[in-house]
Amino acid sequence: MRQKTAAIVVIGNEILTGKSEDRNASFLITELYALGVALRRIVIIPDEVEVIAAAVHECAEGFDYVFTSGGVGPTHDDVTIEAVARAFGREVVRHPELEAMLRSYFGDGIDAARLRMADTPEGSELIKDEAMRWPVLATRNVYVLPGVPELFRKKFEAIRERFRTEPFHVHTIYTRQDEFDIASGLEVVAAGNPEVEIGSYPTFTREDYRVKITIESKELDEVERARDQLLRLLDPASLAQVE
Repeated sequence: MRQKTAAIVVIGNEILTGKSEDRNASFLITELYALGVALRRIVIIPDEVEVIAAAVHECAEGFDYVFTSGGVGPTHDDVTIEAVARAFGREVVRHPELEAMLRSYFGDGIDAARLRMADTPEGSELIKDEAMRWPVLATRNVYVLPGVPELFRKKFEAIRERFRTEPFHVHTIYTRQDEFDIASGLEVVAAGNPEVEIGSYPTFTREDYRVKITIESKELDEVERARDQLLRLLDPASLAQVE
């Protein structure tokens, strides 16, 4: 089964310099996993058009979904729209429907800075939802989201169900054996089950177990088969818990 994949492009000098903490990628990691989407890349880059365009283009070609965070606004350093347009060789145009929405909302207070929020890469889609005042902008498979965490979260939650796919199935084994002692068994099971992802995570702070092992796949029967094989190779007396 081919799984859907995603990348996150976090944009902003303030993230790279520590002026602001990125909370959007960590939020989206959890959301995408719950939706059954395999996150394959996170990149954090500065507010530079060419750098953003290159990252967006590469991610859009390599993954099913790309989510950008930041660089959307009326100021000089908000260059994400221009960069996304450049990534696909498109022009930046003023979207008439978005312009009408802005004029209706701001009325006589509309000005050049506010109208700039109607600029989009040519051919972009406006994704609307009653939970949002302003739509989410999508250009091909790239979803442009704001950098402000509260807005990022609200906008993604409004569109999240469009990304739902088959869930991941996971079994977890906790063992008191040392990671060195189970490495060969893990290697055997992993080699015999290429469609299953097996992770080994040692801990040095707990007393109830030494290693947490996760067995994961989109196919439940494959997960269960790999789990059973692994349980036969582990010392039964060392098992702390099996989920």
